[in-house]
Amino acid sequence: MGIDTVQNGIVVALDYTLWVDGEIIDASNGTPLEYLHGFNNIITGLENQLNGLRAGEEKEIIVRAEDAYGPYHPEAVFEMPKSQFPPSFPFEIGYPFRVRTEQGQILNARISGLKDDVVEVDTNHPLAGKELRFVVRIAGLREATDEELISGRVGGGCATCGSTSGCDSCG
Repeated sequence: MGIDTVQNGIVVALDYTLWVDGEIIDASNGTPLEYLHGFNNIITGLENQLNGLRAGEEKEIIVRAEDAYGPYHPEAVFEMPKSQFPPSFPFEIGYPFRVRTEQGQILNARISGLKDDVVEVDTNHPLAGKELRFVVRIAGLREATDEELISGRVGGGCATCGSTSGCDSCG
């Protein structure tokens, strides 16, 4: 007997269009996103609202900021002297890069402002504080393989966990 609804442990093929502030910012464009449902592979606010949908079913889903990328934190914006960047660094608004905190944590960041000798750095997710509007269609459902269930990802195995040192570090 086949799988007929979205539920935990099922591989979902999802066609989607994502709108933010009235603008399309992402879409599957006919190539469905495949993910393993119930394993936090997509934002929680979207995943929760897909439960129980059937193959072929369409739905508009609104995801509040707190159920997506969280609130915008003004304290996550700070300034750094340009002298702390490599000489060839492209100082462009929106340019993504990584920054290490004093505690050694590595954060994704982007340039949000430029002054004479100072760069304004924003470590908020670009969609933090934003409501997301998805128009989705369940393009297909299938049983997950044992390997996918163990790894928690579509495809299973070490290639999907990002390990470069073998399967022992997938766990």
